[in-house]
Amino acid sequence: MTKDKLALYGGPPVRKSYLPYGKQWLDPDDIQAVMETLKSDWLTTGPRIDRFERAIARYVNTTYAVAFSSGTAALHAACFAAGIKPGDEVITSPLTFAASANCVLYVGGSPVFADVDLKTYNISPSSIRALINEKTRAIITVDFTGQPAEYEEILKIAKENNLIVIGDAAHALGAEYKGAMVGSLCDMTMFSFHPVKHITTGEGGVITTNNALYYEKLKLFRSHGITRDSDQLIDHPGDWYYEMQSLGYNYRITDIQASLGFSQLNKLDTFLKKRRDYADAYNQAFEKLEGTILPYQSKSTLSSWHLYILRLDLQKLSVDRALIYKALQRENIGVNVHYLPVYLHPYYQKLGYQKGICPQAEAIYHSIITLPLFPKMSQQDVEDVIHGVKKVISIMKK
Repeated sequence: MTKDKLALYGGPPVRKSYLPYGKQWLDPDDIQAVMETLKSDWLTTGPRIDRFERAIARYVNTTYAVAFSSGTAALHAACFAAGIKPGDEVITSPLTFAASANCVLYVGGSPVFADVDLKTYNISPSSIRALINEKTRAIITVDFTGQPAEYEEILKIAKENNLIVIGDAAHALGAEYKGAMVGSLCDMTMFSFHPVKHITTGEGGVITTNNALYYEKLKLFRSHGITRDSDQLIDHPGDWYYEMQSLGYNYRITDIQASLGFSQLNKLDTFLKKRRDYADAYNQAFEKLEGTILPYQSKSTLSSWHLYILRLDLQKLSVDRALIYKALQRENIGVNVHYLPVYLHPYYQKLGYQKGICPQAEAIYHSIITLPLFPKMSQQDVEDVIHGVKKVISIMKK
């Protein structure tokens, strides 16, 4: 192969149409479920939300689930329920979407970034331990790409220091840690239902928990802090009466969204199998591809494979990640990058966070690229990605 064969330099791309890195998969059952809701008496806060919440709780083997308008709203609610307040510190991973840390800022707390493990790319327990002080109130774990964090050690650290653990499992619906479902391990766990996630409600999120007190706080928080529950009311002059008992938000999900989510949940195991099969195909194809490093998988976890991240061995390549990204895009392979470490965003820099505080996260960021991975991909799509990656990497090796 020569450079003129790359689409970047005028050659034909490996595929004619653009393949995104992620995409929802809706079928006639999903459409019918939404249509039935649109024809019903309930569009906003109705019985389909409760049905969806019970189904999610049952799937992840937890007692309660509370659905929200987004995963970010759900994380905000979890920080509220945990009692995070100004002056408190919450330790989290920098290798994540900004919401994992923003939720701490929303309640007046301060995010503290622990470095990540170079193999799993998940938050490092030893880094967490080194950052704990008298201000630390909680840990927000991130199951990056769908591989669960090292929960046994993290939960041990939390217990020793009387800390709450909130799991950001936006990537990890259906993942398992030592045989236990993600969602049942932490004090509270968030799942996201954005269209690129494992199932979708359009936008949406949920918190799962086994703690009844958190459950009640979460329900209040998503609906202005207002309750009609007679067991919680301070006064009760009549059945029409309701009270605002705390400052909450309008973070409610709708019955329309919940009906879609319930229909999608019925297909989750099929979606997961396809993700895992495609990830296996990538692993086999790239195992001996010089210039790349496969995503490491811990033997104690079963990933839900939200993302397939290929790490580039830049010492063996003649170009940087930016050019490889551009070359793959020109081949119509919709690669992406996840994520810029949160504290490197301009907003966090203005808050005083310094470059270099998590050197391993920064090193990983500069050398990773996300390949397309979603259930609606065809076998030909998978083969196109493999062909495109091999084509670009082979040409750009030293």
